[in-house]
Parts: sequence; structure tokens; C-alpha cells
Amino acid sequence: MEEPKKILLVRTDRIGDVLLSTPVIKNLKFAYPKSYIAFMCRPYTKEILEGNPYLDEVITYDKDKVQKGIFSSIKFSLYLRKKYFDWAIILHPTIRVHLVTFFAKIPTRIGWNAKKGWLLTKSLPYNKYEGLKHELEYTLDLLRFLDIPIVDKRPYFPIKEVSEKKVESLLFGLGIEKSEKFIVIHPSSSCPSKRWPIDYFIELVKILKKETNLKIIVISSKEEKEIVKPLLETGLVIDMAGKLSISETGSLLKRATIFISNDSGPVHIAAALDIPVISIFGRKNAGLSPTRWRPLSENSFYFHKDVGCSICLAHNCNKGFLCLKAIKPIEVAKKVLEIIHF
Repeated sequence: MEEPKKILLVRTDRIGDVLLSTPVIKNLKFAYPKSYIAFMCRPYTKEILEGNPYLDEVITYDKDKVQKGIFSSIKFSLYLRKKYFDWAIILHPTIRVHLVTFFAKIPTRIGWNAKKGWLLTKSLPYNKYEGLKHELEYTLDLLRFLDIPIVDKRPYFPIKEVSEKKVESLLFGLGIEKSEKFIVIHPSSSCPSKRWPIDYFIELVKILKKETNLKIIVISSKEEKEIVKPLLETGLVIDMAGKLSISETGSLLKRATIFISNDSGPVHIAAALDIPVISIFGRKNAGLSPTRWRPLSENSFYFHKDVGCSICLAHNCNKGFLCLKAIKPIEVAKKVLEIIHF
């Protein structure tokens, strides 16, 4: 194929998904240093991409509001058409994204053969649901398919000066010195099948407070603050739930001694920043497992237990999420103390 002058990368799902796709940007720029590279994402994930030194533009596609209807999506396609992209590399298949890039008349459209994959010009068989390898490797498979060398697999999370100053001010206000150790906990997640019981988080906090006496900060999205409310009401933790942007979350995690979380986007932020992280996994389904979604770094650890389910129903579990309940607070606490040397 002729070397592309303008490349559009597309991923319109969540925080962790977009972050795990950032190695694609760097390897593309290494292969085509003169090419203009843009990334199309949802508005709330743009902070993961803004400030990436290998990216020329971030384009937001708001499928839930601004571009929710068919006519607004067609208008968006026309907007993309005027940018004259040579390639669109669609890192995660959706019908809507395939249609938008098709109507944008981008000549070469590469992705996975799923969700009306026939709208693409080049495609790989879709097998992510098999969970045979990590999501990061699946995204890089699209570059391998194009015979583009993989030079660097590390995800990139940009640290912004404005977020650094905001977090520094917040920590100062809480009486946390620059050199002081502290723990960050994220007890929420987008799906019930990924949420370790809040009572277990409360027990974990009690153990860690007794053994370390370190300050413990709780974070979550605004939408999920109700989930973490019982933990906040114990008075044992510092409440930052729903108070931080994605960029500010990165600046907070950068300073943390360790991060403990359900399987969620912030886990991958911590791993990208090489902060010690423990992630708690439920679900036995191969496509949802730690093999595909675990945090990637030398300081990353996870808990996951098989409780003998022959079929995993994920969020439709009819066994009360026994896999999550099988992971006990004392086990997680022991691992935390081992990592932070208490």
C-alpha cells in the first residue's frame, strides 16, 4: 500500500480500552514519521490522548449526545470527509463507527470483521472474545496485519501541568506532604460483575489502617459515588470520589504508594505510570479475564479465583458473584503490605 499522508485511529469505548491502544499511535508514528495522525474517541476519554507527543489531533465523537441521531452522525461523516484521511484504523468494532468512516469516504478502512465488518476495506477475523492474549496485543495485531513493525508496547498517559498543580494543592490541603506515603482505593466499576463487595473494601481499609496508619484516599467517577458511599461513611478514608478528572486521577496516582482497585480504567493508568497496583477480577469468561484485561507493568498484580462455574454469565450472574466473594480482604491486605514493605 502507498504510504498514508493522514491516518485516523478510532476507538470509542472506555478509559482502559483507549489507554491500551496508545502503543498503536507511537508505532505508527515510528513507521510513518511524516504522516498526520488523529485519534477519534468519546469526549470523556480525550484527556488520555491530549498531550501525546506522537499524536497530531484528537477528534471527539459524542455518540450519546451531540452525534446521537442518524442525521448528526451523517453530518459528522461529512466533517471527517473534508479532512481527507487516507486510512482509518478502527481498533474496536462498532456498527456506528464502521458506518461513519464508510460515509466519510476514507479510502482504506482497516479493522475487525465484526459489527458489519463488510463496510471495511481490509479486516482481520474477530477473535477477541477468545481472550487468548492481552487487549493491547489485539490492538497491535492490526499493525502486524499491515506489516508495521512493533517497536514499543508501552501505553502512554500524559501528565499535565494544570492537573499536577491541582492535585498538589488538594494534597497540601489534606495535610499530605510531598514525601508522605498514602494509599489510593477505587471501589467502583462500570459493571456489577467487576465490583468486589463494598464490605470487603471496608474490611481491607480497617486492616491497612491498623497495620500502616497511612492515609487512604478513595476515588470514583461522579456517576458511581453512591456505590462507594458506605466506605466513605466509615470516616476512615479521605473522600475524593467524583472530584477528579481523568487527568487529575493520573496526577494523584503518580504520587500514590499503591493503588487498589476493581477491574477498571484507572488500573491501566496506574500501570502506565508504573505505580504499584492491585486489581481485583471476577468473571470467568475468557474474553473478560485477566489474560486479556490485567494491568501491564512489573509492579502490577491481580486477584482472580475460579469457583467452578461451567459458564460465566458475567453481569447476569445468578450465584451472587461468588468469584468476587472468594477473594478475601486479608489476602489482599497481605499482598499490599508485602508490596509496600510494612
